[in-house]
Amino acid sequence: MAEAERIIGTPENPEAAEAGAEQPEESSEAAERPKGARKLKVLFGVAVFAYLIDLVSKMIVVARLEHHEPVELLGDLLRLEAIRNPGAAFGVGEAFTVIFTCIAATVIIVIARLARKLYSLPWAIALGLLLGGALGNLTDRIFRSPGIFQGAVVDFIAPWHFAVFNLADSAIVCGGFLIVILSFKGLDPDGTVHKD
Repeated sequence: MAEAERIIGTPENPEAAEAGAEQPEESSEAAERPKGARKLKVLFGVAVFAYLIDLVSKMIVVARLEHHEPVELLGDLLRLEAIRNPGAAFGVGEAFTVIFTCIAATVIIVIARLARKLYSLPWAIALGLLLGGALGNLTDRIFRSPGIFQGAVVDFIAPWHFAVFNLADSAIVCGGFLIVILSFKGLDPDGTVHKD
């Protein structure tokens, strides 16, 4: 019996066999955790970067451009002009500032919940852009005048024949565009690919 077990490789201890059977499953779970943790770091790294460049740019604009003449970068094609926008991105819906504040807060909560199941690098980047942009504009809505949850967002990028916007708006649009592309390609946030 011992000789047969040695030839076919059956361990003499049944508990060792059970432990050996569980080992690959545990190692695959352990391998998934660092991959998911890396994607979370990317998401929050992109979000912090987008948030900080938006925050710094708005501080510079308020200090240097507000109540001054617009700065022409490319003649009439592109100007920097400080305006306060109580509406949504690109000046839409000025009467619904509180609603847009609630929507931004909801987007942040949804992204935070979705982040737990995130195993896709492109989705991490897209959600990071959305999160950073939403936080940037939400900060204005909370802390800028005329009051809490009614604050006007600082916009300053003014292309010719287009609405004035800021870097947070740009991050939101880029993140949304990337999500549309990923959805068309069938890539889910958990890293799986589906075909319709």
